[in-house]
Amino acid sequence: MDSRTVSQPELPLFDFSNPKLKPGSDEWASTCKALRIALEDHGAFLVLYNKVDDSIYASSRQLFDLSTEAKMQQTSDKPAHGYVGRLPRARLFESHAVDNPLSLQDCQKFARILWPSSGNDFFCEAVNAYAKGLVELDQMLKRMVCESYGISTQKCESFLECINYVLRFYKYEPAQADEGENGVFPHPDTTLFTILHQETEGLEVQNKHDQWVRVNVSPSLFCVVAGDAFSVWSNDRIRPRYHQVMIKTKTRLRYSIGLLSYAGQPMSPPEELVDEQHPLRYKPFDHYQYLSAIATKEGLRSDYQGRLKEFCGV
Repeated sequence: MDSRTVSQPELPLFDFSNPKLKPGSDEWASTCKALRIALEDHGAFLVLYNKVDDSIYASSRQLFDLSTEAKMQQTSDKPAHGYVGRLPRARLFESHAVDNPLSLQDCQKFARILWPSSGNDFFCEAVNAYAKGLVELDQMLKRMVCESYGISTQKCESFLECINYVLRFYKYEPAQADEGENGVFPHPDTTLFTILHQETEGLEVQNKHDQWVRVNVSPSLFCVVAGDAFSVWSNDRIRPRYHQVMIKTKTRLRYSIGLLSYAGQPMSPPEELVDEQHPLRYKPFDHYQYLSAIATKEGLRSDYQGRLKEFCGV
């Protein structure tokens, strides 16, 4: 079998539409453990989740239909939180991000910059509602990981309270080469978690065997990928996972969406995750300083595997 055509079941799949999956149940306890093992083995997993509405893609189209000049306006002071367009190594790709989409006010602030005459209430309300549904999933997943590691509820809730969220929209043009081409080259994310949904196929994730797994398309199917910051939090028990987007010549305009989570204050691995077998790997980690550091020319030249250790490794 070609390493690029591994079947989807190679990534663990968790069904969060299961009514038996409730905190305190046997089903919950076993899922917490399985989910943690999936992250340790693969750095990623798939989730079936039906509490968000994929009509959000109408808003995505509105966003990318704006002029390049409009999209390039500054919408956030934070590094890596704005528009990215048609990079030399990813010429088919552009993306934009709404910072703090849980706040309708912040959604409106974003919209007033890009649509100064109208503010686009439809876009704001759709983004806010979609983000609330996905953040509920994100926090559930992080609680499950904490529980599986034996981290106290108090520590877990303190961790969750400091997390900031970004909703990022992605658009890809059809490939020109007959064999297809990368919309985005293989890379790990800088986040804690990235929760990805795609309207059209293209997403591939590298599993523990270094094989590329193609992720299917479904309104209720999400791919959860661990990023650099979760390596710090887990003291290297969970590693960031490489993923990419492959675009085919026959693919129509491809849209996808990601919920990205960032640590809003400096963090270190919980003491429960530091022991003789897992000595402390990282100094206190400031997520936004890290984003600024890797956005410099020197940072852009660093390799993905070495950038985190160089920034805050012990």
